Amino acid sequence: MKRIAVLTSGGDAPGMNAAIRAVVRTGIDRGWDVYGVHHGYKGLMTGDFHLLGARDVGGIIQLGGTVLGSARAPEFKTADGRREALRELNQRGIEALVVIGGNGSQTGAYELHQLGFPVVGIGSTIDNDLFGADITIGVDTALNIALEAIDRLKVTASSHQRAFLVETMGRNSGYLALMAGIAGGAEAVVLPEFKTEPELLADEIRQAYERGKAHAIIVVAEGASLDANELAHYFAEHEEKLGFSLRVTQLGHVQRGGMPGAFDRTLATRLGAKAVACLDAGDSGVIAVQRAGEITTVTHEDAVGKPKPLDAELYELARVLAK
Repeated sequence: MKRIAVLTSGGDAPGMNAAIRAVVRTGIDRGWDVYGVHHGYKGLMTGDFHLLGARDVGGIIQLGGTVLGSARAPEFKTADGRREALRELNQRGIEALVVIGGNGSQTGAYELHQLGFPVVGIGSTIDNDLFGADITIGVDTALNIALEAIDRLKVTASSHQRAFLVETMGRNSGYLALMAGIAGGAEAVVLPEFKTEPELLADEIRQAYERGKAHAIIVVAEGASLDANELAHYFAEHEEKLGFSLRVTQLGHVQRGGMPGAFDRTLATRLGAKAVACLDAGDSGVIAVQRAGEITTVTHEDAVGKPKPLDAELYELARVLAK
């Protein structure tokens, strides 16, 4: 192995830069040339490559987002797009690729692997929906950003005796909402994985009011069957059911933009080093992940396109604690 490339793809996640840094420096330590691919799979198809040295990745470990950039690349989903990407890689003599990203990004990596090109993935998504990984890069930081927002909203909610619907990101996964709800002491969580009836939710909020609570926090995952705006519309028509007046806060992309915390920096660094070690050992078609506290791998074949179940016991715990 003499020459590899690294790219970031899909939604940015705090800690991606730490992973880039680890791939570049551990690759250089083995005597390899490491190229950064700008703008994800789009840059892979257009040949937007840049040789990276150790100093090029200095001072980025604490930065959120991705210094390599990310972009949508629907053309890469076509056979012609993937052939063009392979052409660009082969023209530069690049022998392997590291893909930092979530489910969609790893699906693209798997497509290249199936064409015979060596690829290793690194699990990175704030949604924490990558099958086979306990936690992915960016989750811890995004969760703490959501938690800080909930703590702040509690203050104003208590001052005015209000209920707040707080919508978190997560796509079709309720992990962020559930964990933020538990850690933030929410009165209810609304998740894609579990059906919520607005009438029953209104009853829960009313019971909190009657128990003398000064506020109510309802954390809603963006992928839930009823999103925050739909629930707000229902509650506006049945305000008498709540006891509290209601406000809506959608956290949106603010959750992505945080400076990565110590956990995400460390996780990303270890996963980056693992990805390079896999390539050095001749492994391909695998994703570097953390599972059961260990840095290990899961195959692309086993991981991509598979739903990651949410822990039902944690959902029940959230309900019990909201008394």
